[in-house]
Amino acid sequence: MEFIILACIVIGFVVLAMYLKRPNTEIQQQLEQQLELQIEQKDARISQLEKEGIEKDTTLSNVNKQLDIASAKTETFEQLKIEKAKLEEGLKRLEIERNNLKGETISLQKAEEGRQLESNKNIAAAVTLQQSLEKEKARLNDERVKEKEDFLEKMKHKWSEHEKDVENHIQQICRNNIITYISQEDFPHPRNKPDNSIEIMDQLVVFDAKSPANDDLTNFPKYIKLQTESLKKYAKHDNVKNDLFLVIPSNTLDVIDQFHYNIGDYNVYIITKDALEPIILSLKKIEEYEFADKLSPEDRDNVCRIIGKFAHTTKRRIQIDEFFAREFLDTLSKAGTQLPRDILENVIKFENAEKLNPPMEKRNKQILTKDLKEQVDKLENEMQLREIPKIETKIDFDS
Repeated sequence: MEFIILACIVIGFVVLAMYLKRPNTEIQQQLEQQLELQIEQKDARISQLEKEGIEKDTTLSNVNKQLDIASAKTETFEQLKIEKAKLEEGLKRLEIERNNLKGETISLQKAEEGRQLESNKNIAAAVTLQQSLEKEKARLNDERVKEKEDFLEKMKHKWSEHEKDVENHIQQICRNNIITYISQEDFPHPRNKPDNSIEIMDQLVVFDAKSPANDDLTNFPKYIKLQTESLKKYAKHDNVKNDLFLVIPSNTLDVIDQFHYNIGDYNVYIITKDALEPIILSLKKIEEYEFADKLSPEDRDNVCRIIGKFAHTTKRRIQIDEFFAREFLDTLSKAGTQLPRDILENVIKFENAEKLNPPMEKRNKQILTKDLKEQVDKLENEMQLREIPKIETKIDFDS
């Protein structure tokens, strides 16, 4: 556009120059000068316009470059918008996941709080149960200690009453079998007098009762041995039989390991109250003979054999009874500690409802051997029916 304007100006100047071409030289010169000046101005203007054109071309080139850059940036911006949209979408998903995780975390926290509360309750219940068990254990321990104390107290009481009990029992045996009983006051020799004695064939048979001084039985066997040696004060008399008896409580048998002492001039036998009757009856059996020196060696052996069998059977029975008594006590103790509480309470109720009525012993009523044998035969028949094996003895005594 600028070039067109410039061409029109040049043409205008040419026309003006032809019009003004006159003979007047000054005017012509002035006009030529003016024209040259205008031409110079125009040239300067053209040169300036060319420069401006170049500058504008440069500017246009720069603008095109900037447009290219802007276009590239636009494409990058579009990509950034797409990436932004993707990131926003991913952010939304992450937000949703975060919210879900937050909800799960809250649920887990609530569940953990519930478990913690339940765990605290269980711990508290366990502590309560442990305290209850400890109290029950202490109570059972106290009961066992009390039972042991009661047992020791009963033993001490039994030992304290042992001498009187033995005396009464011997007197009862003598009354039932018409045997002369010699009390301590009536013993014919002065100074040293035994607790009890009986008269068989004009001989005095000594039964001295001995019991522990306290609940410590460790020294009791030594004490018994010393007492056997001190019985010489009775055996030295001519009318005292050289077989003497020390009567001890049955609950001390487990600490005694020797039941016969041969002192030389006399013999000492360690027996219990349960052995008194068979031994006294065996000694009385000798009275059926008019004179003891008329007994044949065979008869003497038979008498000794019967007395020995009585003594062995009695001691064996006491050992068995003592063994089963301890087993029963141990079983009762385990039942009290190992049975469940409700079952134990029912057991105690049934136990309180039970009652045993063993046969009563009546005065002047004889216990016949025939009746006892019939009862034993009935018991053996019951054992055969129930296929209970018999205990075979390995000791054979000749009739």
